[in-house]
Amino acid sequence: MNVVIWARVSSREPKEGYSIDAQLRANRDRAAKNGWTVLREFVVAESAKRGAERVAFNEMFRWVKANAKREKIKAILCHKLDRVCRNMRDAVRLQELEDECGVQLAFVENQFGPGAAGALSFNVMAAVAQYYSDNLRTEVLKGMDEKVRQGWPTGLAPFGYLNMDDKNEPVQPHPVESKAVLRIFELYSTGKYTFERLRDQLAAEGFVYRPSQPSFNRSALSYILNNRFYIGELHRNGSIHQGKYRILIDRKTFETCQDILNGRNRRMSHHIHLFSGGLIRCAHCGFAMTGERIRRKLLDGGVREHVYYRCANNHPADDHPPLRWREEDMDDVILEEFKSFKMPLDIAEWFRVTIRVAFSDVEELQRQRKQALAKRRTELAGMQDRLLNGYLSGSIEETAFNAKTAELKRQAAEVEESLDRANNYDPDAPLRALALFDFSQRIAELWEGSNSEVKREILDCVSLNRTVSDVSLCLTKRRPFDFLAERPFLKNGRGDRT
Repeated sequence: MNVVIWARVSSREPKEGYSIDAQLRANRDRAAKNGWTVLREFVVAESAKRGAERVAFNEMFRWVKANAKREKIKAILCHKLDRVCRNMRDAVRLQELEDECGVQLAFVENQFGPGAAGALSFNVMAAVAQYYSDNLRTEVLKGMDEKVRQGWPTGLAPFGYLNMDDKNEPVQPHPVESKAVLRIFELYSTGKYTFERLRDQLAAEGFVYRPSQPSFNRSALSYILNNRFYIGELHRNGSIHQGKYRILIDRKTFETCQDILNGRNRRMSHHIHLFSGGLIRCAHCGFAMTGERIRRKLLDGGVREHVYYRCANNHPADDHPPLRWREEDMDDVILEEFKSFKMPLDIAEWFRVTIRVAFSDVEELQRQRKQALAKRRTELAGMQDRLLNGYLSGSIEETAFNAKTAELKRQAAEVEESLDRANNYDPDAPLRALALFDFSQRIAELWEGSNSEVKREILDCVSLNRTVSDVSLCLTKRRPFDFLAERPFLKNGRGDRT
């Protein structure tokens, strides 16, 4: 008699010793014992690929149905009923195969007698197999829901993360890919990059998407930039859960990228107007301010030209006020902000001296700290040597030796870490601080004498965000420009310099 063997295992069964090899061996032994000829073997492991079992089962069913008469196939041999029937639909299809082609089911362990009693036993066990499959699915989904509620994702981690065999932190940032994700958001949030330019820039910096596909295509970039996983959001069944894994992207940067993707920031490689292209935003809706050039004829035949800025939101809310600013007025407000950085000459000179003295004190403290840390490192090394000598001489027990050794190693590691931080001090920091202060004292003059592109660079250098309402323009200054503008170091309770 000619037969076909079918073998299947789930992802957890090999760990329990119920492997594909064990099934095949049992099936072959049964065929050899009964003198059956095995024409073909169909094998599938559910862990290989999602849906692999269904594809393999359909392939086996079609092949047997097409070759049953020509090859004189009389049976499909498998280990147990639940290996081949996971639901009632499969059981019905196999019964129809027996009716149409005469191909029966044969099992190593399960045996069904003839007649109504055998059919009843078969149907009951098929129903039990369906129940087991349905119940397993329910339990798996419950486990996945609970895992998400606890702050951990299910399945494979997205690009930039790794699945780890660690119960405390099963998902961790990838040492290389996480840097690529950070760089993607950093570059795109500037509003200066299309997907094509972003792809080329990442390639120039050496970032690789996959070994088989080194460059980041549009689909990959869109998926990464829209994936809220990177800001700690886990979405499941319509609910949002806070992730416990390490977050790569801050929410502000992510939302800035969403604005650009949704067209709320209009990128322009060449800015026709000084404050266009998302440099200044509407304080009411967050849309970029867009510029337009208005020309008016004068009575004497001349032409007066002005640049006006308005909110680019074409569908504003009902409470959105009309917004219209002249470029000259914006320029004057920003110039006044920059003039606030300017200090009287004597105070500016005092501030420069203060910077030099402060950095000199820092350098001295760093030098003293490095000396103290080096001394402590030598002391710890000596303590470790004495501890080892005491243990070898038998005066110290093994338990005490191990505990003290671990403590000394911990202290030595902390000292090395502190030394690394101390060695990272930049000797050019005082010069950069003085150069930055001098820039702040000249920034108003630079602004008045610069063209549009340089002004844009100055504004972006000094401020993080720039918003305008119908009555005011607000600059959110970067550090230390906010500190220099407020000048808390020049005030005491009477408003005098301290």
